[in-house]
Amino acid sequence: MTAVLLAPDKFKGSLTAAQVAAALARGITATSPGASLASCPIADGGDGTVDAAIAAGAEERTTWITGPTGEPREGTWALDGDVAVLELASAVGLAALPGGHLAPRAASTRGLGELIHAAVGAGARTIVVGLGGSASTDAGAGLLQALGAGLLTAGGEPIAPGLAGLEQLAQADVAPALAALDGVTLIAANDVANPLLGPEGAAAVYGPQKGLDEDGVREAEAILTSAAALLDSEGGHARAAGAGAAGGTGFALLLLGATQRSGADVVLELAGFDQRLAGADLVVTGEGKLDEQTLHGKGPAEVARRAVAAGIPVWAVAGAVTLGAEQLEQAGISRALDLVSRAGGVEDAIARGEELLEAIGQEIGQAIEAGHVREMGRPAAAAPGDPAGPPATLP
Repeated sequence: MTAVLLAPDKFKGSLTAAQVAAALARGITATSPGASLASCPIADGGDGTVDAAIAAGAEERTTWITGPTGEPREGTWALDGDVAVLELASAVGLAALPGGHLAPRAASTRGLGELIHAAVGAGARTIVVGLGGSASTDAGAGLLQALGAGLLTAGGEPIAPGLAGLEQLAQADVAPALAALDGVTLIAANDVANPLLGPEGAAAVYGPQKGLDEDGVREAEAILTSAAALLDSEGGHARAAGAGAAGGTGFALLLLGATQRSGADVVLELAGFDQRLAGADLVVTGEGKLDEQTLHGKGPAEVARRAVAAGIPVWAVAGAVTLGAEQLEQAGISRALDLVSRAGGVEDAIARGEELLEAIGQEIGQAIEAGHVREMGRPAAAAPGDPAGPPATLP
């Protein structure tokens, strides 16, 4: 019996990681009914992080929060014992913007702070905050306010939400927010090394994604610089790697004493990946697009690294694959299978995602039945319909 561990990330904008794993499982079972399948949906700290925690057995919780532009919305998070898992993306990120309309000056992180407050109230003593997909560039000001920080204008009034409000910041007292988190371990899960300020900072690198034009980026940089001087007079947190994550939300979490960790590492630990890996004969991972970004701390790359270290071959599935054979080999991926080449183009691949993943699962099942899994090892891209490729010896 061949044991297969299915550990894909989401196909962004199309399928959740759990849906990808389920479609592959249906296909494999159709052609290799004797295969033993285990599902371990993953994420890298962005959207899908809470889903991965829930799939691993954490309890799903919901809390009414303030959306990125002030509208009430239901935020979903996960609780496992005294460990809470939250994510910015689904709470106050781009995906949460009403109608998808960008709001670069108004968007706030307040709702994420409200989720943290709810988690503490539910008894969480370790809180993992997945960063990614941010809609705002408010340096986490809204998050700090939701936890009680006094961020005031020159007139002593609380600043308004978003970058526009941060521009009016004249007085800052973070002590109440720190007190609200007394005894709580805060973990910022992300794979971004950007500082808060400068050419590699939150505004310059990520501002355009949120709707800031060239002038808007310069203005945002000036606002963040002024705010950082008040909130972090010595500049240590502003300069730290990861402070620029999620529009500067990483900076706010650092002010609150957060420890930064790789998002992929944290999620794989939460999902019990290493325990599930033991005894597997094949690992199948993937995401919407296997490209250069995959190689820089994304979930599938970490899955492959751990599997290869355990001597287990790794195949990957994706909507599209732009990595060459040498890059796949360096990543430890034995075979990469894509949807687009099996469809009538990108739109068709998205529309028929589950169907095409089932077909790929059938191909993987056929390779299992042919006994090609353990023989494979020398990574190379596969042609459509040929997931096994020529047998090779594991290096």
